[in-house]
Amino acid sequence: MFREMVRKNQQLSQQECIELLKSETRGVLAVLGDEDYPYASPMNHFYNDEDGCIYFHCGRQQSHRLDSLKKHDKVSFCLYDKGYRKEGDWALNVKSVIVFGRMEIVDDKETMIDIATKLSHKFTLDDEYIRKEIEQHGHRTLLLKLIPEHICGKLVKES
Repeated sequence: MFREMVRKNQQLSQQECIELLKSETRGVLAVLGDEDYPYASPMNHFYNDEDGCIYFHCGRQQSHRLDSLKKHDKVSFCLYDKGYRKEGDWALNVKSVIVFGRMEIVDDKETMIDIATKLSHKFTLDDEYIRKEIEQHGHRTLLLKLIPEHICGKLVKES
């Protein structure tokens, strides 16, 4: 169903893909939008080891993303790291991951609090700040759960 990578020598292992999903803070979530145009937007995410799913938070209000998800639950999520240069080389080496899967809307307050707390820990360890933010804004927050069907990644040398 999903295409095999053409340049297999650049392919990352599943574990390397998972590590990038855990460590990187942002990626781009793409949905099938209005008039079947792709709609992609940057999103913070949390990879959950417990269920292998990727979680996002967003507002409960009507939006292009939520309207699109109600019509079509298939999505893709792409992220890439900051890259590195080998000593004496100008070319940047970048690792990227693409996840294909189906998105569910999770409307459970306890799950939202748990995942929002874990996601927030990627940015700050200030538990008091996190607690206050969730207390103030949790009632307006919706949780999105990406259930992966295919995860692939690669290392590209930009030269």
